[in-house]
Amino acid sequence: MKSLKAQHHILSDAYAQVGIIENGPSDDLGLPAFRERLGQSGLYPLKPTEISTFQVNIGKMCNQTCKHCHVDAGPDRKEIMTRETMQQCLTVLEQNEQLQTVDITGGAPEMNPAFRWFASEIFKLNRRIIVRCNLTIILANRKYHDLPEFYRAHGIEVVSSLPFYAQDRTDRQRGSGVFDSSIKALQLLNEAGYGKPGTGLTLDLVYNPAGAFLPPSQAVLERDYKAVLQQRFGVTFNHLLVITNLPISRYLDYLLISGNYESYMEKLVNAYNPAAAQNVMCRNTISVGWDGYLYDCDFNQMLELQVACTRKHIREFDIDVLQSREIVTGQHCYGCTAGAGSSCGGALA
Repeated sequence: MKSLKAQHHILSDAYAQVGIIENGPSDDLGLPAFRERLGQSGLYPLKPTEISTFQVNIGKMCNQTCKHCHVDAGPDRKEIMTRETMQQCLTVLEQNEQLQTVDITGGAPEMNPAFRWFASEIFKLNRRIIVRCNLTIILANRKYHDLPEFYRAHGIEVVSSLPFYAQDRTDRQRGSGVFDSSIKALQLLNEAGYGKPGTGLTLDLVYNPAGAFLPPSQAVLERDYKAVLQQRFGVTFNHLLVITNLPISRYLDYLLISGNYESYMEKLVNAYNPAAAQNVMCRNTISVGWDGYLYDCDFNQMLELQVACTRKHIREFDIDVLQSREIVTGQHCYGCTAGAGSSCGGALA
C-alpha cells in the first residue's frame, strides 16, 4: 500500500497530466474548458443561488475500499474531524438559519468517535439531517449494530450506496461480500421503519455506473431496483439517486489505467446539459472538509480546490461573503452536467 503522501503526489501528477484543473481555454485533449460551456449557457461566472445545504465530511476513515470512491477512503485513512471543528460547525448552524439541511458524509462517518454526539447536537437545532451510510458499517462491529435505532431516534435520512441490485456487480465495485452485507443492513433499516410508507423515515439508495459510461434514466432504474429488491429480498426504499462518476481519485485511476479517460471525457463533454448546469449542487451547498476548510462541493474538496473568497475556514465562516463568491470549476464539473445531471441528490434535470 502506497503512503498517503505518495498517493497524493501520484494523483497530483495525474490531474496535471490530463488537465482536470483548468488553466487555459481547453484541456490537453482539445476539449472545451468547462467555463467556456458555462459562458455559452449564460452561467459564467457560476454564482451561488441561496446556500441552504451544509455538507460536512467528518473523516476519510472507512471499513470499505470501493473502486469508484472519489474520497479515496479506506481503513488506512487517519483524517477525522475533531470535536473542536464539529463545535465550530454547530456554531455556524446556530448563527445561520438558512442552512436547513446538514449532510454528514465520509468515509464512513459513523467511524468518527464523535459522530453520535455531533448528530445529536444537530438534531437539537431542528435541522434536516442526512447521513451517507455505506450499509456494511452497521454489521461491521457490535458497536454499530444499533445504528438504525439511533438514526430513527434523531429523524435522520439515510442515503446508502448500492451500485446494483445484483451481487456480482456490487461486489466487483465495493468488495467481496458487500452485497450480502448491504442487503442484511437494508433489512435491518426496514425493520426500524426506514423506507416504509407512513413512517416518515427516508431511505434512499445510490447507483454509480461500474464502467466508463453514463448512468441510465434515474426513473427507469429506480423502478427496476424497487421491483428486484422487493421480490428477492423483501427490501423497500424511497428513492434511487443516480450519480455520474467524476474523474477524480480512484475512478480517475481506473480511467487512466484502462485507457478510457479520453473517451469518457468526450462522453461527458458531448452530453453537457445547460439545464443540469443551471441546477448544480454547488450553487446551494457549502462543503466542509474534515479539517474545517470550505469548498464549493465534495468533489472540489477532494481536489483541494478551496472556495474562492477570503473566508476559507469554518472558524471564519461568513454567509454573506460565501453567498457572493464565484464558484471554482474545472473539467471534472462536466460530470455533474452531463445528460440528466448529477449531484449528491441524484439527477438534476
